[in-house]
Amino acid sequence: MSKFEKRFGKYAISNLSLILILCYVVGYVIELVNADFLLYLTLNPYAILHGQIWRIFTWIIIPPSSLDPFTIIMLLFYYNIGTSLERTWGTYRYNVYLLSGMLFTVLGSFVWLAIEYFAGGPAMNLSYVSTLASLYFSTYYINMSIFLAFAATFPEVQVLLMFIIPVKVKWMGILYGLVLVYDFLFAGSLVTRIAIASSLLSFVIFFFTSRSHIHMSPKQMKRRAEFKQDIRRNSKVTKHKCAICGQTEDDDPSLEFRFCSKCNGNYEYCQQHLFTHTHVQ
Repeated sequence: MSKFEKRFGKYAISNLSLILILCYVVGYVIELVNADFLLYLTLNPYAILHGQIWRIFTWIIIPPSSLDPFTIIMLLFYYNIGTSLERTWGTYRYNVYLLSGMLFTVLGSFVWLAIEYFAGGPAMNLSYVSTLASLYFSTYYINMSIFLAFAATFPEVQVLLMFIIPVKVKWMGILYGLVLVYDFLFAGSLVTRIAIASSLLSFVIFFFTSRSHIHMSPKQMKRRAEFKQDIRRNSKVTKHKCAICGQTEDDDPSLEFRFCSKCNGNYEYCQQHLFTHTHVQ
């Protein structure tokens, strides 16, 4: 992935979690103004094949649940964990994870449509069935994949369950995983199973291909960020550097630097040490 990152990393979108939440805000506003209009924005594969191309993108603004105080708290929570993942993985890698989950969901909706078509035949009212099924293809399971990725990356982090009970994220991740497995095997219909599988495919790929990015503690994340800052700071090219104190024009733009004609070699000094240093012979 590093080769792709070098080539396409500059196109990565920063603060993608915030953008996703802002999309939900737009969806909630539309829901308050005209809830029926949201049906024209859902991920309906049948409608997409019949010219409503905008649905490939507009389904992202469909809110995952009704607006209430609990939903607001959960959205803030997902924003925080998404931002933490972006800082740890890097903007490009987090973009790939989140956007691939969305892409797999779109592809999954067409897989479901193909299965329904061949199972029910042309006589089936695919338009009606697809409208109902489109409500299942949302970002709900994508948000759950974000939480699972956070639990895999920071398993020892504690959160307050119901704002009271301290619980390590890894146990909540395991509980979420068991609920998803149960829904997939027993409680869900075909459309639910495909929605779960397609939305969480990015997590499966991440878990089996990114072992170096999981099981990180907050202290490790902090040390990694500080290390990257040191690398950028030390690798930055400067035009002037004092041979005595090591100051550069980045440390103090007002400093003046001069070469000493009496030193044997190209030694440059700042204005504080130009006349006080010992000449190199």
